[in-house]
Amino acid sequence: MHGDHIFGLPGLLASLGLAGNSNGVDLYGPDQLKSYLHGVLENSSSRISYPLQIHKVRESAEKQRILFEDDELLVICTPLTHRIPSYAYRVQEKDKPGRFDIDRAKELCIPPGPIYASLKRGEEVILDDGRIIKGCELCGPTRPGKSIVYCTDTIFSEKAIELAKGADLLIHEATYAHCDAALAFQRKHSTSTMAAQTAAEAAVNQLVLTHLSPRYAPGNAITPNELLKEAQAIFPNTLLAKDFLQIDVKASCNSS
Repeated sequence: MHGDHIFGLPGLLASLGLAGNSNGVDLYGPDQLKSYLHGVLENSSSRISYPLQIHKVRESAEKQRILFEDDELLVICTPLTHRIPSYAYRVQEKDKPGRFDIDRAKELCIPPGPIYASLKRGEEVILDDGRIIKGCELCGPTRPGKSIVYCTDTIFSEKAIELAKGADLLIHEATYAHCDAALAFQRKHSTSTMAAQTAAEAAVNQLVLTHLSPRYAPGNAITPNELLKEAQAIFPNTLLAKDFLQIDVKASCNSS
């Protein structure tokens, strides 16, 4: 709930209402999120013209329950170690059936249409001529879902490692350089090397550093590139986050 993470949220929600194209928003966060938003929106006379649901994540995080699930995604979270309650989230795409072999289906004279959809899901169907076709025999290997883990403010955390096990992408705060580790421990933030150690121990595929302190702005004695080099010395596949950065997340054999 620190300001650098939430001050932009009321404006975003208000703009979404003015645009008039939202069917509803579900927000997940710390216990105080609801009272904060209601207070800001009420005192600024901001009108939210769409359904807004706010969900507390603390119980799900502490009891290791599923936070959100639909047909495609699974979201879980865990508590981190910061000066105030802070959480890490894992967004896990569910595994997908293997690619459907259309040419093989045509060779077997299977009529296209709803039957193809059933076979693509790996189901067994009975054709009009009595033949039984198993979808699994027309589909390739199951395609593993992709996974992204986002660690917000925290000092080095074993729980973050557990949550990030085998993730395809880990986004982790790296507020301080290694030489400022004392400040990191004092303020319960991570150094670049702590983020890299988390990525290495969790055996993730890629690490992105974010939330760097302004003290490392370009032109200062220590720059963001220095933090990047520190992390890459431990975990080579590391990038620095920047505005409008786009990453093609690819599922690896480590995904679970």
